[in-house]
This record gives sequence, structure tokens and C-alpha cells, in this order.
Amino acid sequence: MHMDKPKDVDSYIANATEEARSVMDELRSIIKSAMPEAEEGISWNVPIYKYHGILVGFSVAKHHVSFGVDSLQEEDRKILKELGYKTGKKTIQIKFDQEVPAVIIKRLVLAQAEVNELNIKNR
Repeated sequence: MHMDKPKDVDSYIANATEEARSVMDELRSIIKSAMPEAEEGISWNVPIYKYHGILVGFSVAKHHVSFGVDSLQEEDRKILKELGYKTGKKTIQIKFDQEVPAVIIKRLVLAQAEVNELNIKNR
């Protein structure tokens, strides 16, 4: 899926298909409610949220939205797989017709924020 280089998250979401927009809008809402202090922006041409370093991000693909977070653990991947989501080492693929796993996403955002805070303290 080709998109012009987005200047902000609003334009990134606006450039996507309608079915992708609803998933991204929901992810954005979960991230902002879980971590209101996070700074929203575009890095690597995709929406990235920063809080003492990179917190989370997402990107649109042809048939899904990919949510990325470093704190994704093996047990999270197992649960998500059982729920029908495809996962990578640090990503969750949310197909346009799937419900966003809001509780898990929120927990992952908060877990990554904690990791980032610890990394700052331990420098």
C-alpha cells in the first residue's frame, strides 16, 4: 500500500482505507488513554509514540494494521495466537475485520512505559 510521506498521525490515518482507519483510530485512542504523556509523531514514515524512548507504533499493510511494541512477551504471543492474531517478535497483526485486543494493547503500552522509565533511571 503506497502512501505519501505523512506529516503527522492525522494525515497518516486519513491516507489509509476506511477499514484500516477504524483499527488505527482505536489503537491511537488506547495508546493516548493508557499513556497521555506519550509524544505522538511520525518516525520511519509511520506513527510512533515516545515516552522516555520509543513506546509503541503502528503501520498499515494491505490487509491488516501492525502494532509494534518491544515488551511483547512469549506468553502474550501465545494468548494472541489463541485469539486468532498473527504475531511477530515485537508485532501484532490486526486484520481489518478483527476486533482490536484493547485490554492486551493497553497492558503492553503500560509495560513498555515501565521498561522505558527503568532504562532512564538505570543510565
